[in-house]
Amino acid sequence: MSTQVAEPGPALLRDALAEAARAVNAELDRLLPRPDAPHGRVQDAMRYAITVGGKRMRPFLILEGATLFGAPRARALRAAAAIEMVHTYSLVHDDLPCMDDDDLRRGQPTTHKKFDEATAVLAGDALLTLAFEVLADPATHADAEVRCTLSARLARASGGEGMVGGQMMDIVAPQHDFSPDDVALLQRMKTGALFEFSCEAGPILARAKSADCERLRAYARDLGLAFQIADDLIDATSTAEKAGKAVGKDAEAGKATLVSLMGVDGARREAVRIAERAAAVLAPYGPAAEALRRLPAFLVERDA
Repeated sequence: MSTQVAEPGPALLRDALAEAARAVNAELDRLLPRPDAPHGRVQDAMRYAITVGGKRMRPFLILEGATLFGAPRARALRAAAAIEMVHTYSLVHDDLPCMDDDDLRRGQPTTHKKFDEATAVLAGDALLTLAFEVLADPATHADAEVRCTLSARLARASGGEGMVGGQMMDIVAPQHDFSPDDVALLQRMKTGALFEFSCEAGPILARAKSADCERLRAYARDLGLAFQIADDLIDATSTAEKAGKAVGKDAEAGKATLVSLMGVDGARREAVRIAERAAAVLAPYGPAAEALRRLPAFLVERDA
């Protein structure tokens, strides 16, 4: 007589996300420096930027991947904290007047509004460099080759061939006639690259097979694209109160998104198609990957 494994619905997935966020928040609190004069202002800004909220989606991916392949949770939490530091640094810099010029982030004043522009720049710089300090520490993994692999993959994901390159494409997009393929490339670099690192970090920590790493990277590429389309849909259709940040800015700036190219309904259909493709990649892992399998649809259906 076979035993049926109960599949987690949206409520259980939300609970799993919340539990992961609590664990990562505790790790971040432990790893982040505490304000200490005379340079305590930048440390205070680092903590503010990290603690004003956020879904901790990228850390969740690392923790789930580590669990799937049997990597120790303590090591995975360090890598999860590192990716959240990099993600937060990117948001701090994105919000600056020279970039997106946003006053709100997650419903709270952005870091440069809470402090000042110079402090925000330095806080972002410090978060980025601390992330690599954490990955390079033997506490993240006893094998130096694993630590070097993690550091190199995160550097590529966050640099000119990844997130930073995607942000550059985003800035110049209004001066170009981007095709849907160009927009997909922009979004895979700007958003998907960090998702890709987050999905492969667990297998790397566990020294999983290369085929497993590639399968998780394929999942991440589609997950990141579906997530970004959903984000663009929120910008086009939601309110600032619900989203916790300014909305309608993509259209105002003339930025190319799949929403602007395909319309709201077309972009939503595309996001659903990509989310289903991402979930299908994980079929070989069965119920053990159920949370990851359900995540793409969960993200596409969000409204904030």
